[in-house]
Amino acid sequence: MKLREITERLGLSTLSGAGEDSLSTDVRFGHASDLLSDVLANAPAGCVLVTIQVHMNVIAVALHAGVAAVIFSSGMVPDEEVKKRATEEKLFLFSSQETTFTVAGRMYELGISGAKR
Repeated sequence: MKLREITERLGLSTLSGAGEDSLSTDVRFGHASDLLSDVLANAPAGCVLVTIQVHMNVIAVALHAGVAAVIFSSGMVPDEEVKKRATEEKLFLFSSQETTFTVAGRMYELGISGAKR
């Protein structure tokens, strides 16, 4: 499924982007975790990460793990410095008012599955 379709179907708010072309990125996997060491160890490259963590380390970990995009759940929104860094690194950040559990469940309904690295 294309990243664009995921954002539309989940009603996500875009916080930073990598350019319109990058919304055509294919996403097959998702990963939900607030433990960044878990993301590094287990998030498959190209996945969408769902978390409530909104600090700068999320950007560094997402880039190192090769994450396609980050969804901040439960209405969490990072500060401007974090959004600016994500934009510089061409990493999509989105926000949802839904809980992590609900976002992950809705992604699963869309055909996005979980997988280990």
